Amino acid sequence: MKIAYFDCFAGASGDMILGSLIDAGLDLSYLEKELGKLKLSGWKISTEKSDKKGISGTKFCVAVSRDPHHRNLNDILRIIDGSTLSPEIKEKSTRIFQRLAEAEAKIHNKKTEEIHFHEVGAVDSIIDIVGAVIGLEKLGIANIYASRIHVGTGFLECAHGTLPVPPPATLELLKDVPIYSTGIENELVTPTGAAILTTLSNHFGAIPSMRIKKIGYGLGNRELSIPNLIRLIVGQPIEKSDEDTVQLIETNIDDMNPQFYEHIMEVLFSQGAKDVFLTPIIMKKNRPGVILSVLASPDRVDDLARTVFQETTTLGVRISEVKKRKILKREILTVATPWGKARVKIRTTDSLQRTLAPEYDDCKRFAQENKISLQTVYDEVKKAAENQLRKK
Repeated sequence: MKIAYFDCFAGASGDMILGSLIDAGLDLSYLEKELGKLKLSGWKISTEKSDKKGISGTKFCVAVSRDPHHRNLNDILRIIDGSTLSPEIKEKSTRIFQRLAEAEAKIHNKKTEEIHFHEVGAVDSIIDIVGAVIGLEKLGIANIYASRIHVGTGFLECAHGTLPVPPPATLELLKDVPIYSTGIENELVTPTGAAILTTLSNHFGAIPSMRIKKIGYGLGNRELSIPNLIRLIVGQPIEKSDEDTVQLIETNIDDMNPQFYEHIMEVLFSQGAKDVFLTPIIMKKNRPGVILSVLASPDRVDDLARTVFQETTTLGVRISEVKKRKILKREILTVATPWGKARVKIRTTDSLQRTLAPEYDDCKRFAQENKISLQTVYDEVKKAAENQLRKK
């Protein structure tokens, strides 16, 4: 399995993303052949090697003959659906265009089917979006990550007139994504680039642990005060070692409805917390209170602390680093049971001794649906896991 990390220190655009994929090994003739499966005429793709501020990379170019069409979302989806591309490429490309349409519709207070794309609906944008999905599939990328995204400032001229940078549709697409600006007066992130990355990326932040295999640089058009390119790092994920570093987020609470804690814990776990736990305490004036503790990897601390502020009544949190955490190898095994598939957690010690623990939620659901005891389900799931491991 390969993973990819897009380093967006100069923003992102569709042609920059494709340039980085080609620079990292995507064959141009293969890309052209796959794009030919679209019922779309009047385009030609090419690449050129160049550099930005001394860093060499690939510039991806699309030459388009006069295209009089102003396509809406349904027009574009028909082109994608009517192609002979793989179902996975169709599905991902469709999702990207749907997000673009939803962003434009919200900005202009219209329904998605009423949006007539100008720049986004142009042939070169269709090539950029579908081409990026094709490239990621061809390079065998299973998971995509990206850095914080550098956005520009100022104003730009487009089909809608004079717009602030980042343009409203781009900013809408970048919701919940970490962005920053160094004051460069240029559009660093295009709607197409934002749509591709925010639809396909699993996480925005630090580079994930990986063993680097390939690096690609995709060049932008403009000359900036910084290298105008996007960097793509492709590698193999490194399995978690038996030691890691985590940070502890804590806060004392004595004035919140205790019924809220279940919801808060679920939200924190869904956002990547490694553990969440509550400790009863006695606070000032002998008031009973709770310490809410959250264990997190360093790259998730800011987001999780923000969630604690949003979801609780606290006025402040304490953040401290846990110097070292010893962890055992863990994996999830899915087994077949008389009631359906269930997950089992496997813990392996240094001496290769294994402990099996059926997933509580799966066992509880089977017990409730079939009106049998939880212990019966638990024992059956564990037995199925032991039998499956024995056959390996």
